Amino acid sequence: MRRLNGLRDDIRGWHGLTARIADAMELAPLVDAEADPAMAAEVEAEADAIERALDAAETTLLLSGPYDGHDAILSIHAGAGGTESQDWAEMLQRLYLRWADRHGFKTEIVDTTPGEEAGIKSTTLTIAGRSAYGLLRSERGVHRLVRISPFDASARRHTSFVLVEVSPVIEDDVSIEIRDEDLRVDYYRASGAGGQHVNKTSSAVRLVHLPTNVVVTCQNERSQAQNRDTAMKLLRARLLELELEKREAEQARIKGQHVEAGWGNQIRSYVLQPYQMVKDHRTGYESGRTQAVLDGEIDGFIDAYLRFQVGAKSLA
Repeated sequence: MRRLNGLRDDIRGWHGLTARIADAMELAPLVDAEADPAMAAEVEAEADAIERALDAAETTLLLSGPYDGHDAILSIHAGAGGTESQDWAEMLQRLYLRWADRHGFKTEIVDTTPGEEAGIKSTTLTIAGRSAYGLLRSERGVHRLVRISPFDASARRHTSFVLVEVSPVIEDDVSIEIRDEDLRVDYYRASGAGGQHVNKTSSAVRLVHLPTNVVVTCQNERSQAQNRDTAMKLLRARLLELELEKREAEQARIKGQHVEAGWGNQIRSYVLQPYQMVKDHRTGYESGRTQAVLDGEIDGFIDAYLRFQVGAKSLA
């Protein structure tokens, strides 16, 4: 049903785009830019909108992975750098929430550890929408920020790093076995502000998968049972991600897949000082509109990565 509904949406989208193009092509020759500049501007705006819609439609054709159509679980972890890094982690959380809102995706923050002075140490959120995982898997990796730190009294330039992890949300019928004897379950009281039920009972849940040492937590639901169900969903996604990484590593070993040399561990740098630039080190795609990027305009980076990945596979 997921695949069927997706195909129906694709067909409706392409038919609608075809109709818009036909209407624009009929109208364009009839417009006199000098006699009716307002109409000319309207036709030009529609042409730009059609181009953006076409780019978005073409991007969906690049999503061919087995889980690309699924919802996503996105985790953000502050790296070295203390308060500066924790503030950067919160900025990235805002970036992805705004990106999801632009696409009409539903988001939920399921677990957050606040920073000591500002920002967050880590957070996990679910992003529900068609192909959310296929689009966001391009964001997996280390993100680097260079700026004048607002927490430095001497106004010095700081570099901070944040790790972003992305996993697909999988349904219960996917074959990921979690045995009871491999699982340690801890219950504890939720931290931070909350309603009358949050801090009075041990409703927060921590799951430890002993064979892999994967740990997930959930404390935002009202009951212990709800937190456990959400934590199990997170654990399934993490274990699936580990399995996919193992398969990819084995395929790379067998095929001798070429790995591009990179600078450090970061996949993308966000430079706010001494100049304004966001650059993806895997694809070379860059944008000077740093504030727009921080406000969630990352579709250009996502599209560039998907096209880069397709090109890399064709050369392998």
